[in-house]
Amino acid sequence: MYAIVDIETTGGRYNEEGITEIAIIKYDGHQVVDTFVSLLNPERNIQPFVVNLTGINNEMLRNAPKFYEVAKRIIEITTDCTIVAHNANFDYRILRTEFKRLGFDYTKETLCTVELSKKLIPGLESYKLGKLCRSLGIPVTDRHRANGDAIATTKLFKLLLDKDLQKTIVKNHVRHEPKIQLDTKLLNILEELPTSTGVYYMHKEDGEIIYIGKSKNIKKRVNQHFTSSSPKSKKIQSLVVAVTYEITGSELVALLKESNEIKKNKPVFNRAQRRTIYTHALYSFIDENGYINLKIDKADGRKNPITTFGNRPSAKSFLFSSVEKFELCQKLTGLYHTKQSCFNYTIQQCKGACIKKESTQEYNDRVNKLIEHNSFQDKSLLIIDRGREVNENSVVLIENGLFKGVGFFDLNYQINHIDVLQSLITPMENNRDIQHIIKSYLRSKRVKKVINLTT
Repeated sequence: MYAIVDIETTGGRYNEEGITEIAIIKYDGHQVVDTFVSLLNPERNIQPFVVNLTGINNEMLRNAPKFYEVAKRIIEITTDCTIVAHNANFDYRILRTEFKRLGFDYTKETLCTVELSKKLIPGLESYKLGKLCRSLGIPVTDRHRANGDAIATTKLFKLLLDKDLQKTIVKNHVRHEPKIQLDTKLLNILEELPTSTGVYYMHKEDGEIIYIGKSKNIKKRVNQHFTSSSPKSKKIQSLVVAVTYEITGSELVALLKESNEIKKNKPVFNRAQRRTIYTHALYSFIDENGYINLKIDKADGRKNPITTFGNRPSAKSFLFSSVEKFELCQKLTGLYHTKQSCFNYTIQQCKGACIKKESTQEYNDRVNKLIEHNSFQDKSLLIIDRGREVNENSVVLIENGLFKGVGFFDLNYQINHIDVLQSLITPMENNRDIQHIIKSYLRSKRVKKVINLTT
């Protein structure tokens, strides 16, 4: 659990500042679960430059509660939480100072969104909250007021969690969370899980990820792990102390994140999924008569396939449907072995490429349509799909045929700004497994939209 904090102060000498306004947003990594916002009477005057910056003046605070009156509420909302703030050293220092004046030792783990942003989104012009949010397409209202800045910091932190592919933030958080009792731990873990589409991460006591999976129903899938009697599942059950998760909305995004993060984190119980996930591929070659032939073969990393498949039967099924869709020749696709005409020619469903009756240009045009439809070599695409919330979409970015990463954007704003969209994309490694996942998903599943950016 995270407590995202923003504090406005009177200004003045170091460690003599007083709090004029505080906002705390309790965030479980997925949604806001509690909020506390209040003006405070600092019992000292506000510096003039601070009044100009925040709009908060001494008169506004005359009847506001003093810190000791809200201290209990602050302790309650931040219990078992890591403090998150933009420039966390400042906000945490101010909180500790106020509690110290009351004789209370307030100690928390902290995370700074300035430091996280510099690490996870390097090269930006400025990391001040306002400029950083504008560059990332995060709307900010009531700038330099505690609630407005805390809301913006929450949205920024959500984006940083998405970009943290090594899961450093989550692993450290699990390490410092209070541990539940062993006999009830699995039931307690399940109670906290959603029934949404996404990726889940199983952790040991020290925070290490031991298994990564994806599911259209996270709770149902994890329950299967916890109730299975297989040797692997029993080992997982004995080691797991926490399950964290990321809701993706899109099954495609979940598949891509699962593959990418298994390779990055190398969980001990994901050994099988570290290997290549496809076995066969569709290749093309031009025969001695100038016709483009298609051929299913075992996947060869040295060759450039049109598309890839998990096994030979799925490859043949795809090719049979493609022959029908694009009116191709069974003989030239390797589905009908003969020295004469193919079977489809005898029933007038082949135009005669098998016996050189159809011109190479006409036939090859249709083959090229199949290739173009199933390959994004040299193409730049946005694959738009469901987001995590109703007002959000997910996006998969492909540039010049290479997978660049995934992101999420607000339906009403960010898709109109490609430069902003680039900043929102979480970079991921392009590899043959990723290419296979995208191509096979587009073959078999519907996405909301595919936008071709290639000019």
